[in-house]
Amino acid sequence: MGKIGKKQLNALNSVDRSKLYNLADACDLAKKLSYVKFNASVDVHVRLGVDPKQANQMVRGTAALPHGTGKEVRVLVLTTPDKEQAARDAGAEHVGLTDYIEKIQQGWTDIDVIICSPDVMAQVGKLGRILGPRGLMPNPKSGTVTPDVATAVKEVKAGKIDFRVDKTGIIHASVGKVAFTTEQLVENITELLNVLAKMKPPTAKGIYFRGIHLAVTMGPSIKIEKASVTGL
Repeated sequence: MGKIGKKQLNALNSVDRSKLYNLADACDLAKKLSYVKFNASVDVHVRLGVDPKQANQMVRGTAALPHGTGKEVRVLVLTTPDKEQAARDAGAEHVGLTDYIEKIQQGWTDIDVIICSPDVMAQVGKLGRILGPRGLMPNPKSGTVTPDVATAVKEVKAGKIDFRVDKTGIIHASVGKVAFTTEQLVENITELLNVLAKMKPPTAKGIYFRGIHLAVTMGPSIKIEKASVTGL
């Protein structure tokens, strides 16, 4: 194990690991604990009471964060020529089809989100082995396969995020930057958690929210009290 730096040690010692923090207090503390020299990301990790191995307990969807993530999202739209200009006007950095499919097959994946229209999915589908492991494969459930590609681009640019429970039952999501105000972070996290609450599978038994943690890049984890989240 590498040596822990003084700043990292101070951050670790500033968090009471046995305590459940009020959401606003947790956001405020996370901002103060950030010691890196860049605008660090603020991430939420939610352990759900589901069994991801069961198809009827897979939690996957999207949330429109009211203040976005603070990240510049690079979007590729794969569609037919008649929709290309609308996608560009909506803010997509890359628009096309055959040429980009060939680039991806050659190893290019320098994008954050891929949106495509349903009529090209037969061609895009062959990229599954490349895009799937990277979380880039378009999917109707995440709103990235749609006939209205322009609207999808605008939503992603405005702060719409895609989430999916991992094999251990945890949702990982970026909800902002340390430069955000505490109020902005609270509102983003509240929106995400309320979306997750509405997606509880009918077959999931027992406690649904088993743990909610907040952390900044390279910072310690802060436990959040569920009761402090409006709407839960």
